[in-house]
Amino acid sequence: MEQEQASPRGTYLKIADALRVKIESDESMVRLPRLTDVMQASGVSRGVAIRAFAVLRSEGLAEPVPGGRWRVVRPAGQPDSRPLVDQIADVITDDDLGIGAPFPSTTELSARFGVSRPTVSKALNKLEAAGLLSEARQGKRRTVRALPKGTESPES
Repeated sequence: MEQEQASPRGTYLKIADALRVKIESDESMVRLPRLTDVMQASGVSRGVAIRAFAVLRSEGLAEPVPGGRWRVVRPAGQPDSRPLVDQIADVITDDDLGIGAPFPSTTELSARFGVSRPTVSKALNKLEAAGLLSEARQGKRRTVRALPKGTESPES
């Protein structure tokens, strides 16, 4: 009698299926788990985990980003091709932040937009120069100094 063995092909497809279910059920998911997390959770080699991610890439559900991470690609809409500084400025209105409200950290924005912290810092410096955000200080969060044009509430 022939004994069944786990097929690496079947394993990476099962991992890809599980990740696909997570992507489809969690609209807020913007990044795939780290390769090491997938390897540990599934008990597989790095190669098997990479093949699972490659399946999601071929389906248009994920793409690699600098730094070794993978970003979720939502098929419902096109990626925002506006400059990062404009996307970050929209955080003020998207998160309903008022004047004086603490602004998300560089690390939080880096994760949210799938770009490096230095790239986010450059965009934040432009928003500071434009007067939308307070200056960054060691140990102190930036705050909103002004609302982007077109978001001021009408006078009653």
